[in-house]
Amino acid sequence: MSQWMPWIILIGYVLILLFIDFFVLHKKNEVPSVRQVAFESIFFIANALIFSGLIYWFYETGLVDNMNNLTPGNAIVKYLTGYAIELSLSIDNLFVIAVIFATFKVPDIHQHKLLFLGILGALVFRAILIVLGLVLINKIQGMTFIFGLFLLYTAFKMLFHKDDSEKESKQNWILKLFNISNRIDGGKFRTKVNGKMVFTSLFGALLTIEFTDLLFALDSIPAIFAVTTDPFIVYSSNIFAIMGLRSMYFFLSKMLDKFAYLKYSVFVILLFVAVKLMAANYLHFPEWVSLAFIGLSLASGVIFSLVKNRHNLSPH
Repeated sequence: MSQWMPWIILIGYVLILLFIDFFVLHKKNEVPSVRQVAFESIFFIANALIFSGLIYWFYETGLVDNMNNLTPGNAIVKYLTGYAIELSLSIDNLFVIAVIFATFKVPDIHQHKLLFLGILGALVFRAILIVLGLVLINKIQGMTFIFGLFLLYTAFKMLFHKDDSEKESKQNWILKLFNISNRIDGGKFRTKVNGKMVFTSLFGALLTIEFTDLLFALDSIPAIFAVTTDPFIVYSSNIFAIMGLRSMYFFLSKMLDKFAYLKYSVFVILLFVAVKLMAANYLHFPEWVSLAFIGLSLASGVIFSLVKNRHNLSPH
């Protein structure tokens, strides 16, 4: 029973945060202000850092199944590194979510509900993908090298792919399969059109968000495997990062176009973790190096973007 306690605490902690998010921080039928979403973002980031204290306790007392024999301090560093990787690699996800909301014409007052339900889906689907990934790594020799090659492919595809037709075709596939109407109907997922019950556009947006989250998870989960294959650290860092990112959506979605160089930061991070995965059997990078590299890459992207924006605004 004691081996399950950390998992029970983790899921309970996450569900409490989601309860506070949905019923306390957000009022029904009200678009959050910039100040409100900034506070909510700080709230989730702070709780992710607070949970690192529980990580230390779990590994110090032996409550968690410590298959990699991690010290409590090393477990915290791996958790924070995984958290930073998931946050950085999911920045692109914000662009996609914004496109989904625009495509399905989701009103602002319903967007938070869809993001909330998206997190609930991620709790389940991410767990399944992590288990499958760990099984592949443990059963198939050289799987980390394959994951590394996949991340390299993803990095270059992200850098050079600019056509949105692929995203549109995926959305059209979902629309046709589930017979989705273009009606919103007050936030309902089902409505009646010409006497027949159909799914609303809101449901179509939710399905598309869940589908694209799975696609992004195929990138981010192998990337975290470059840091650790400890399932508790991989899952907890993944879920806290998703909650933090979704809470920041309303704030960042209005600012993403101002950070043009963040795409290159994510590209460099993907290259780094891909090389780390492929060289796992030959080279060992201290975890503080990974964490510092990710932080420096993201900071560089933000700084170069701000400098570019200031240059464009300055009179010539």
